[in-house]
Amino acid sequence: MSGQDVRLFVALELPAVAATGLERWSRERLRDVAGLRLLEPQSFHVTLCFLGRRSAAEVGPIASACRSLGGHRQLVLALGAGLWLPPRRPRVVAIEISDADGALARLQSELSRALQAGGWYEPERRRWLGHVTVARVGRGAPPASLALELPPPVPLRFVSAAVTLYRSHLGSEGAHYQPLETVGLSDS
Repeated sequence: MSGQDVRLFVALELPAVAATGLERWSRERLRDVAGLRLLEPQSFHVTLCFLGRRSAAEVGPIASACRSLGGHRQLVLALGAGLWLPPRRPRVVAIEISDADGALARLQSELSRALQAGGWYEPERRRWLGHVTVARVGRGAPPASLALELPPPVPLRFVSAAVTLYRSHLGSEGAHYQPLETVGLSDS
């Protein structure tokens, strides 16, 4: 990988039960909505930090910064509200991740600081929002489609046990995500 640029992000992994629940919701609620492309469950994750294009030589040090999260406990989370993001001109349909005790937000903040200290990440100005993208809005999607009220999925609590550094490969069929480093979170 040395000598080239790679597109990177760090994400919280979802267990199969959460991915299955999200897939069921998106198929039931969104399959007939004009202008949406539903994502496959293997694409579901909670992006913690999007790094964009980085030199391939930086992957090792970035992975090392991610490993600093290994002391964190596994996260107990829940599926929340359906969202159009961004609200004014939506590009995606997402499900918010409920973080009752704030552990997910703290994990994201710690990772953000570690990556920023290394010069690999610039935090966004808006407040970070834990969510899973389940569909993308296509160009020319009818405005009426984007006004659809999104009911919440069936209540589901789950445990998330890993954070992964991914390389994103863009293609005509959408993005493909290649895991580069996975950090397990503590179960005790």
